[in-house]
Amino acid sequence: MDEIKDEMRKEFEKDWEKELRKNPNCNADSWWEERRLGMKFFLGFLMGIGFIGLIFLCGWVVMLLWNWLMPEIFGLTLITYWQAWGLLVLSSILFKGFPSGTNSDGGKRGDRRRRKELRNLMSEKVISSEKPDGQSPDGDL
Repeated sequence: MDEIKDEMRKEFEKDWEKELRKNPNCNADSWWEERRLGMKFFLGFLMGIGFIGLIFLCGWVVMLLWNWLMPEIFGLTLITYWQAWGLLVLSSILFKGFPSGTNSDGGKRGDRRRRKELRNLMSEKVISSEKPDGQSPDGDL
């Protein structure tokens, strides 16, 4: 698997070097910077329409899956599109929870940050507590 990743990386690097030889002033954002303002608005509009389409598609998929599986498995009734969205919102509330008001980072982001800090502290403590003679910091073996 690593060999495949290395080969892909090498191919990307070759393509990038080839592009740099053709256009030495190019950078990773040059495709966007070279666009005119009208084209940028048009691309933004298309991305917005695509995003809204994905949102509507999400509710539709939940409705189809519910109506396909739940009545047959559990004997439940069919649901409408808006009921499917209600289920999505309810499951989001129940399973994701709300960000706590006291934590400015939000729930999971704050947890991720705290875990990272704890890992750093633990690695620093392990590194600093190791003694060359193999004794622990308390003097025990």
